[in-house]
Amino acid sequence: MKLLPGPLRRRRPAEPDGRPAAVPGDGDLRRGHDALVREREKEAERQRRREAALEVPISVAGWLDERTGLGPFMRGLLYRKVPPSNWFYTLGSATLFAFLSQAVTGVFLAMYYRPSATEAYTSVQHITNDVFLGQLVRGMHKWGATVMMILIFLHLGRTFFFGAYKYPRELNWIIGVVLLVLTMVMGLTGYLLPFDQRSFWATVVAVNLNSSGPIIGPYLADFLRGGAEFGATTISRFYAIHMLLVPGLMAALIGAHLYLVVKLGVTAPPWMKAEKARELAKEEI
Repeated sequence: MKLLPGPLRRRRPAEPDGRPAAVPGDGDLRRGHDALVREREKEAERQRRREAALEVPISVAGWLDERTGLGPFMRGLLYRKVPPSNWFYTLGSATLFAFLSQAVTGVFLAMYYRPSATEAYTSVQHITNDVFLGQLVRGMHKWGATVMMILIFLHLGRTFFFGAYKYPRELNWIIGVVLLVLTMVMGLTGYLLPFDQRSFWATVVAVNLNSSGPIIGPYLADFLRGGAEFGATTISRFYAIHMLLVPGLMAALIGAHLYLVVKLGVTAPPWMKAEKARELAKEEI
């Protein structure tokens, strides 16, 4: 189709300043296109921010690995094969959880407790009656101590009957026995802290029993009492042992204990050993 000559073509009406007038609808199309472009730019910016946020933990992990060299150790720990297990092997993990629960609840109780002979009982009553969820936290700490004692005895009993104290796990067994002693020390020192009549006289009896021990007994009793008799410094000494000394030692020994468990593995139950012995006997026959 031939176009009309130039003079006969339909032209857009001109604006007052001489520019051709816009066709109705051109502005709407242009604004829609600009809005679409801006939306795409915002989506691209959000995508870049998401990618940058995902790279932050990777960068932090790389920074730590470069300065500590923990990469091979963590890979070996996380990708190691988990041995066949049963419910008997959960006693160690349950004891660890009980220790962590004691540590967390103990920190919250220490925020309100006053290790003073004149204020200890009052502060305990304040925690129980006035502090929000204080009775719950104190109950968790009190009964958690009993649960931890039961679990650690069961764990040591399982270790003994499974023969996990033999070569090459003798050191791990010794660490476990030391942890048992430290748990009992933590129970003794924590029992005095409410400073009521029952806890006071029970602690007096326990310390007197310690003083009857051979050679180091009297010196140990004097160390616990802070002198020859129970005094104002006794409760602060028990509090320091209960909150600082024993938990620090236990945390270090638990770390060594877990390292040896990962390095040496766990022992098989006695019934599995018996089945393996029967299979070997059949093969020899």
